[in-house]
Amino acid sequence: MAEGLLNTLYKDKYKAFSAGIQKTSVNPYAVEVMKEIGIDISMHYSKTVEDFKGENFDVVVTVCNHAHEACPFFPGKKVIHRNFDDPSSFTGSVEDTLAEFRKTRDDIKKWIITQF
Repeated sequence: MAEGLLNTLYKDKYKAFSAGIQKTSVNPYAVEVMKEIGIDISMHYSKTVEDFKGENFDVVVTVCNHAHEACPFFPGKKVIHRNFDDPSSFTGSVEDTLAEFRKTRDDIKKWIITQF
């Protein structure tokens, strides 16, 4: 969600790429709640840090404590960290799960607007 938000909000200023600790599928609830605000992440796919080996980034951003702790060291790079709750770990009804994803989406969006 962070990649889609940053690339939509600041497409003329930044180019965001996302990667996780391990490859997974993009959560369909994330796709759905992003579509609600006009951002299509349905073509996004799961990547790991290894997929970006050799790339040169100006800033590395981590959005959960687990990733921050497990993230490899990027020498000379500015690292920004902010922990967000992982809505994919929520268990409940479809509507309650969507509400959790909306909350995380909105929290990330607010943070991006104030941070960048």
